[in-house]
Amino acid sequence: MASRESALVDITPEVLLKAYACGIFPMAESAEDPALYWIEPERRGIIPLDRFHVPSRLARTVRSDRFTVAVNRNFDAVLDGCSQPMPGRTRTWINARIRNLYRKLYDRGDCHTVEVYQDGELVGGLYGVSLGRAFFGESMFHRTRDASKVALVHLVARLKAGHYRLLDTQFVTEHLRMFGAVEVSRPAYHKLLDAALVGDGDFGALAVDSPVSGSTILTLLEAA
Repeated sequence: MASRESALVDITPEVLLKAYACGIFPMAESAEDPALYWIEPERRGIIPLDRFHVPSRLARTVRSDRFTVAVNRNFDAVLDGCSQPMPGRTRTWINARIRNLYRKLYDRGDCHTVEVYQDGELVGGLYGVSLGRAFFGESMFHRTRDASKVALVHLVARLKAGHYRLLDTQFVTEHLRMFGAVEVSRPAYHKLLDAALVGDGDFGALAVDSPVSGSTILTLLEAA
């Protein structure tokens, strides 16, 4: 289900967070379209944090520390990466209003990035919104094989360490299914969301000012 907002309607960060708390999120038709659409899918994608699966080959990549993973270091570069066309995604829905809105959320500490670097170059990452003990994944990208997958593994370990209860992926793709992503009905999603909005998750439970090693990340996931 989607409803169109006028291009002239001002959506504030506060309104956006209230929308997330009600189970809806904004998207644009394209980068050139100034209007936003409120989306509430009939079937919602989530990754159950207690059933997150890391394929063995990817675990070896994470453990090798071939990539350096940081958080909240370069929001604009992550948005740039998520806005670029990729195989299977020839158009972007991230328009100027989306950028401005999520930048404001980031400045408030309600939006976060996980960034993957190789030899000092940003090669993948993701961003999303934190509210209560729910994390709403918005978009991810990669320029090098496995970079976005490594970002997701680090994100889930961080969410588990911070006592989050819900990882919302909006929709389910084959890319996400390998990690255990599933679809749930709208009523089931609202029950999960209501429970996750009680209390506060701690995105900074793991260090945010220095990289966390891949072996530490995997140990956290195994322990959880």
